Amino acid sequence: MNFMRLATLTSLTCLAALSPLAVNAQTAYPNKPIRVIVPFSAGSTTDIIARAITDKIGVSLGQPVIVDNRAGAGGTVGAAAVARSAPDGYTILVHSSSHTVSPSTYAKLPYDTLKDFAGVTPIAQLPNVLVISPKKDFKDMQGLLRYARANPGKLNYASAGDGSATHLNAEKFKMQGKFFAVHIPYRGSAEAVTDVMVGSVDYYFSPIAPVLPQISNGQLLAIAVGSARRSAALPNVPTTSEAGVPGSEFNFWIGMMVPAKTPRDIVTRLQSEVEKALASPDVKERFTRLGAEAWVMKPEQFDTYLKQEIDVNATLVKNAGLRPE
Repeated sequence: MNFMRLATLTSLTCLAALSPLAVNAQTAYPNKPIRVIVPFSAGSTTDIIARAITDKIGVSLGQPVIVDNRAGAGGTVGAAAVARSAPDGYTILVHSSSHTVSPSTYAKLPYDTLKDFAGVTPIAQLPNVLVISPKKDFKDMQGLLRYARANPGKLNYASAGDGSATHLNAEKFKMQGKFFAVHIPYRGSAEAVTDVMVGSVDYYFSPIAPVLPQISNGQLLAIAVGSARRSAALPNVPTTSEAGVPGSEFNFWIGMMVPAKTPRDIVTRLQSEVEKALASPDVKERFTRLGAEAWVMKPEQFDTYLKQEIDVNATLVKNAGLRPE
């Protein structure tokens, strides 16, 4: 065997030995940019939470993580885009709890909420706060309840739209409080807050962050939070259960999902990356400013929770008298 032939055989042997490593290097996840679809507009609470996390996991994963806002139809447009995507970990959905409301508020969805998605993890819980105008005769929860029960149908309340978290929170509060009030849906939170401040609407379960300035300067009174426990952003404000309406807690959350059949190792990797991001000091600080609380689960736990939420919200939607669109 001459020297040239020996060298060639040696080279081929080395390449053959290295080829599995080369294949792994080419196929290891992730090896290209990742797209995160947020089914609401830029600047929305869901969008802000998503960007706080994607900024971190992009660095950790070593690939750009690009947020793609696909707003429309209560979040169902963006969710449908993810459901149709390849289950390879390169298209991710960051949605809110309205994802588990849509099956009850839409007669026909372009996807199956349970079968077409796999849960990765929740990211945050964002309690709503029950706000009223200081111009009202009632100044606290007991005053509101006394007025509502003594004057059936005279109270009204705002929401950010039919079937929104602000609406369902108010419906659960009303049911558990055993009184009747008139629902006034708005196109968004800003208009609702304005009308509550001037007193033309009696109360509103608002996301905390947008109303913190008005609470601080006395334009709004915060009389309860809608969550199961008090918010760190408003530690002196009781929960609705503590304030006299037990069983009225409503959990508004934001979480991460991927198309069904995404490989389990990728789902687990994403969950781990989110959990690491939530532990970072700057993400904690951003969440505090939003009145948000970090919240994580293992993927299988989140899948179970999603199923439970669909059932709970179906009951709320039915009791609220909402008809699927």
